[in-house]
Amino acid sequence: MKARLDHVGIAVKNVDQALAFYRDALGLQIEPPEDVPSQRVRAHFVPVGDAALELLEPTADDSVIARYVERRGPGLHHITLSVDDLGQALARLREKGVRLIDDTPREGAEGGLIAFVHPSAAHGVLVELKQPARRARVHKPVRHQLGKLELITLSDGFFRLDGGAMFGVVPRTLWEQQSPPDDWNRITLAMRPLVVRGERTLLIDAGCGDKLDAKARDLYSVERDYHLQHALADAGLTANDIDLVLASHLHFDHVGGFTAREPDGTLVPRFPNARYLVHRGEWDDATHPHERNRASYLPENFLPLEGAGVLDLVDDGTLVMAGVTLRRSGGHTRHHQVVMIESAGEVAVFAADMFPTTAHIPDAWIMGYDLYPMETLEFKRSFAREAIDRQYLVFFEHDPVIAAGRLRHVDGRRTVERVL
Repeated sequence: MKARLDHVGIAVKNVDQALAFYRDALGLQIEPPEDVPSQRVRAHFVPVGDAALELLEPTADDSVIARYVERRGPGLHHITLSVDDLGQALARLREKGVRLIDDTPREGAEGGLIAFVHPSAAHGVLVELKQPARRARVHKPVRHQLGKLELITLSDGFFRLDGGAMFGVVPRTLWEQQSPPDDWNRITLAMRPLVVRGERTLLIDAGCGDKLDAKARDLYSVERDYHLQHALADAGLTANDIDLVLASHLHFDHVGGFTAREPDGTLVPRFPNARYLVHRGEWDDATHPHERNRASYLPENFLPLEGAGVLDLVDDGTLVMAGVTLRRSGGHTRHHQVVMIESAGEVAVFAADMFPTTAHIPDAWIMGYDLYPMETLEFKRSFAREAIDRQYLVFFEHDPVIAAGRLRHVDGRRTVERVL
């Protein structure tokens, strides 16, 4: 079992006073806080070299951290060691007769899995073992009821893109804390289509599909051991159940799954009973590419839809079906769309590449891939305020850990409260 220091947990009584020391006096960067409902605590991570400090602020009077501070005062609470396989690590400790607080892993901060070793086994030190979320990336379908609509987040696997391109002008020293890169400077991204079930069954985006050649699969480090077909089956659906397929835009990692290649090489719509909806302007751009966007628009993903007679071109603000409306964001592409989903006074948003991951919620964290970055900035500024005020549930199509959450404004910083 190989273990590495991940962070040191510090219980705080007054988070403002703690931040005044670590942030203001020491000049350390404080990451946006994260609520951990299962532990009734708010975690503020402070990167320090290859590890971090974790300032633990209780969110309930009867939480473990609140009781700890009441008994002992603020101070060192635990140390956390990162392991590759938490289940295997716990099994090894049990074989050695080590006393555990947690016999099985449970969810912790940053979407990781955690388990605690009893202080009596570690000479008075509370030791937390953590399997980082990026090591447990397979996500089965998750259902969410939004009024009268059922939302099901799916997976078409994972791929990697250059971290610098994903974060534009943001320095690597900042983004690598949230999205650790591999040796090729690539970060892991999910592909998460969304099913909306109401009067009809709608699929929004469909991942990269299975038509990429070996060179492209290697370039993007595509991992599809678990993909859209598996996810649909686990959700109790088949391709035949989909009535409508909607594109946020026509980049390969969003619409590669729109078509399939038959054994004879023929390209056909993957969802045989569906109409495919694509924004009129996006279609025009994709069918007339230029040097900057040609690599992302692969004709085999969308041209067969026109030939099969299943393509419907739509405009800004189109009502896709009851409760589902297109909304132009622009920015990433000229006609990039977010999808507004509303029922019984509740609102969800499929953000596509406007907020590709939870790390992109600050206004200035804009992808280098965006063709119109100032449009992205303008939309993010106004939309984030709206999402916070109205408590939208935002779906993050490319985040490898968090499928959906609500934007919050905490202590002057924008953060995400995980829901799915």
